[in-house]
Amino acid sequence: MKDRLLLFSGNSNPQLVREVCRHCNVTPGKTSVGRFSDGEVRVEIGESVRGRDVFVLQSTCPPINENLVELLVIVDALKRASARRINAVTPYYGYGRQDEKEKPRVPISAKMVADLIATAGADRLLAMDLHAEQIEGFFRIPVDHISGTEVLLVDVKQELRGDEVVLAPDAAGVWRAREFARRLKVGLAILDHRSTEDLPYSKIVGDVEGRRVIIIDDMVDTGRTLARAAEGATAAGAAIVDAYCVHGLFSNIALERLESSPLRSVTVTDTIPLSEEVSHCRRIRTVSIAPMLAQVIQCVHKEESVSALFPGD
Repeated sequence: MKDRLLLFSGNSNPQLVREVCRHCNVTPGKTSVGRFSDGEVRVEIGESVRGRDVFVLQSTCPPINENLVELLVIVDALKRASARRINAVTPYYGYGRQDEKEKPRVPISAKMVADLIATAGADRLLAMDLHAEQIEGFFRIPVDHISGTEVLLVDVKQELRGDEVVLAPDAAGVWRAREFARRLKVGLAILDHRSTEDLPYSKIVGDVEGRRVIIIDDMVDTGRTLARAAEGATAAGAAIVDAYCVHGLFSNIALERLESSPLRSVTVTDTIPLSEEVSHCRRIRTVSIAPMLAQVIQCVHKEESVSALFPGD
C-alpha cells in the first residue's frame, strides 16, 4: 500500500530496529549497508521508495563516526530515490555534548551535525533525550524531541517504597530531576560538586538520610558522575542508591567504576546496544524504548499529535 510506512536502518542498533518494526507491524526496509574495500560506506536501497513516507532509524553511537556517516548516506540514497518525506530517527544523538561555545576556538559540534542531517536530505528528526534542550533549535527542519525518561518513570513506579528522593547529579540535570520527582510525587535533592584548590568538594543539598535515592541523568558514559553522586548520597546517609539513565554508553573504565561504587543498580534503555560484558553485569538493567518509539513513529506517519502520547501526571 502506498500509505504504508517504510522503516530503514543502518548497522547501529539492529535489535532495536527489529523490536520497533514488530511493534509497528512492518518488516524492515530492504537496505544493503556495507563498505567499499577502502572502508567507505556503501548503501543500496533494495525497494522502491518513490513518493513514500520513510523513516531511518540509526543511533549515532559508538563507533559514532561510522554510524553518523551511515545515516547521512542512507538519507541521501532515499532522497535521490524520490522518497516523499525522510524522517531521521536518532534514539541517541551523538556529538550532542558540545552544544555551546564555552571557551574560544572550540566548535559547536551539535549544530554542525544538525546541519549535516538536514543537508543530506532529512525532512524531520525524531530524537530522544538530547543532551541539551537547545539542540532542538539547531535544526532548520522540524524536530520531535521525545523523553526516554517516560519508560524509566514507568519502571520506577513498579517498585516504589514510599521513601524515595530523586537526586540530580549535577547542576545541569536539575530540571530533569525536578520533573522526574514531580511525576513521582517525591522529594528532590541536588549534588553540589565543586573543584577547589585543595580537594574536590561534594555536598548533598536535600534530605536523603535513611531513604532510597534515585539518581536520574540523560546518559552514563565513563560512570564518574554517577559514582560521585552515589558516594555523596551514601555519605549523607542514604539507605539505597539506584541510578536511571536513558543512554548507556559505558566507555573506558565505566563498568569498573560503577562496580566499586555504592550503587545498587543502574537502569538504562536500549537506545544504544550494550556490549556483551556490560549486558552480563548484574548491576545493569535495561528497559526497552521500542514500544514508545513505535508509537511516536506511527503518530508522525499518520500526521497525529506526538505530545498527546505524553500528557504528564
